Amino acid sequence: MLSFPPSSTIVLATNIQPTMSMPTTNFLKSLFDLTGKVAVVIGGTGELCGTMAVGLARAGAEVVLGGRIPEKAERRLSEITSHGGKGYFVPVDVTSRESLQHLLDTVLERSGQVDILINGAGTNSPTPFLDVTEEEYARIMDTNLAAVFRACQVFGSYFINNAQPASIINLGSISGLSPLSRVFTYSASKAAVHNLSKNLAREWADKDIRVNTLVPGFFPAEQNRKVLDETRVLDILRQTPASRFGNAEELIGATLLLASPVAGSFITGHELIVDGGFHAMTI
Repeated sequence: MLSFPPSSTIVLATNIQPTMSMPTTNFLKSLFDLTGKVAVVIGGTGELCGTMAVGLARAGAEVVLGGRIPEKAERRLSEITSHGGKGYFVPVDVTSRESLQHLLDTVLERSGQVDILINGAGTNSPTPFLDVTEEEYARIMDTNLAAVFRACQVFGSYFINNAQPASIINLGSISGLSPLSRVFTYSASKAAVHNLSKNLAREWADKDIRVNTLVPGFFPAEQNRKVLDETRVLDILRQTPASRFGNAEELIGATLLLASPVAGSFITGHELIVDGGFHAMTI
């Protein structure tokens, strides 16, 4: 017969808001309101993470775009401010620990804190397996996997040393769950990101640092357009019950759920798939 420990040994979350007595509008706002939070979005100058950054800003967060191309950052920041949000750009090279540390130091100097970290920098290549060079393999692994490892160490040290509750969202891929042809190194790197995220979630859960993987299916973006020829597109659509590609805006809801310290307070070590049913298909 199962028995539970004495109630005095059971730790309950006592600061979870909102209450069910709130009016509907306030109830929903309190679930996803990020006012006063600071979100660092590495890869925020790209199409997917840039759109996610806009969603975070519209939910009230101050958003820091980490990336390589100032012109893209300016366009995204203009979109953020047009919605009444606020943010700024800090250039970062994800292959350099020193650059990631500079990103953190700059944000702490300007904003005073970090509450949300999104690791979304990525690269891809359609090279046939036997033609993948050591240099290409190292480049993709460094950008897609080692960069996440570095950023989680740099920002994780800050979170832990300052007893700072946080949400880390690592960008995975549907190819990290089921291997896809023609993107061998990319698939391997993303599978490792999924594993790393779960390990960190287990390691840091008692420190109120949540680590999750957001798993997009097929969304048109710079890094995958090079592999999306007509045959590939038709194969994807046949495998996707929704019969279409995703729109970047369709990642915002999942992002806000994982980022929110209220709505997502008990979610860690999770792979949240947004793919129109692609991963559910077999035959």
